[in-house]
Amino acid sequence: MFPLKDNIPTRRFPVLTVALIVANALMFFFFQEATLSFGGAAIDEQRVVEFGAIPYEISHPSERCEFGGGDQVLCGSEPGDRGNAPETAPMPVTVLTSMFMHGGILHLVGNMLFLWIFGNNIEDSMGRLRFIAFYLLGGVIALLAQTAIAPDSVVPTIGASGAVAAVLGGYALLYPRARVITLVFIIFFITVIELPALLILGGWFLLQLFYGSADLAQPLAGGEGGVAYFAHIGGFIFGLIIIKLFANRVHEDYEIERRVPVY
Repeated sequence: MFPLKDNIPTRRFPVLTVALIVANALMFFFFQEATLSFGGAAIDEQRVVEFGAIPYEISHPSERCEFGGGDQVLCGSEPGDRGNAPETAPMPVTVLTSMFMHGGILHLVGNMLFLWIFGNNIEDSMGRLRFIAFYLLGGVIALLAQTAIAPDSVVPTIGASGAVAAVLGGYALLYPRARVITLVFIIFFITVIELPALLILGGWFLLQLFYGSADLAQPLAGGEGGVAYFAHIGGFIFGLIIIKLFANRVHEDYEIERRVPVY
């Protein structure tokens, strides 16, 4: 299922939602130096290690990690003890930069699609300063949730998924009866139908719980990278719990049909 748009019009143009989408795209194509091809997108792995958030550095704040070539990350208590290997950026910096980096073009497009559809209404439900604070704090909490599950992992965590998950959790609580036009694939059958937002978001969250539990039961050999399901779970729960503290301009009449187009 791919959501296309919801049925709640915004009362003002979602400046920050658009700005976040642009920032993520610029980071991917220029900062990460992504190059597109028929096989997907190739990114600068060294940049991922230097500016991605490494759980080991968060749980061991006195220690640093370095790029070991290829997809190897080397961590230790003495920065620079492996010659000229480039070190990671300071941990507080990587917590922020990791939220704007992505592992591939589908990773980027998927996150930005969900941010555009659901983020514009969350931005509209609060002041813009509140929205950016909510978004960034959601990303931080999501990262901490993933770190709590795998504190010794040296695999860089990147992506806007945790922050976007906070937006999804907030949306599920504020607008549970909203409707979302959704593209549905069933083997070779493709159709567009309108589904309850709570069904889409609730189903997405249950999938994260299922796959996250499966990861705990059968972790990948060697702790290699994969999807940070617990970042998604942590972000979504944060959004559910905290949204009412931020949202002071909620669309109380969002179920009333309007004639203006939904963007």
